Amino acid sequence: MPEKQIKSRQRVADHGEVFTSEREVKAMCDLVEQECDRIDSRFLEPACGDGNFLAEVLARKLAIVKKRYGKNSFDYERYSLLAVSSIYGVELLQDNVNTCIERLFKQWEKDYKATCKSSCNDQTKESVRYILSKNILCGNALTMMCVDDNQQDTNTPIIFPEWSLVTSALFKRRDFRLDVLLKANEKPENSRQLNWIEDEDSIYNYLDQNPVTGEYMPKPLREFEPIHYRRLKENG
Repeated sequence: MPEKQIKSRQRVADHGEVFTSEREVKAMCDLVEQECDRIDSRFLEPACGDGNFLAEVLARKLAIVKKRYGKNSFDYERYSLLAVSSIYGVELLQDNVNTCIERLFKQWEKDYKATCKSSCNDQTKESVRYILSKNILCGNALTMMCVDDNQQDTNTPIIFPEWSLVTSALFKRRDFRLDVLLKANEKPENSRQLNWIEDEDSIYNYLDQNPVTGEYMPKPLREFEPIHYRRLKENG
């Protein structure tokens, strides 16, 4: 982790950018140690910077993967991809996004090479890069919208993929809007049924209601057919 907690005074003034120290990151992760040790437990950092928290969470997950599956390259590959796919970040500044993605990839790659050695596969590396490009996004976590080069909101909502290991080698991907995921349990205005809502941009158009419990569940924007973990890029 970088020793400095700020890159420049100007960035602090413009964006309030102050990085969390390594000691504080570790202490906070210790508070949710059981979740950090679950390979498929999902983490979202809404202001991820260049990845201090995400790197620590990934390190803990990869340690569990190596402990359980390090003797078998096939098992290590798929479960280490599952660990990477469980980590999400939103960051306002594109340079931080780029740094975070590269940092997490190199962290995974170092462990991968040390564990699998001559069995390392370039397609697996490409899949990890692809996952990170979809999971670490430039956006505004307050408005839950993507941002442009001037850090201004666009008309594009933040969309994250949900990755699941559905068979021994196949990953399933479903895409969801972040605002829908976070507001799924809120009731529609005036308790209207979802199919009565006329506003095309209403969040409730992206929810399904459980007829028994009345709870609202997020609907995926897209679902992809299960695909081998080495071919994830083919999903587009």
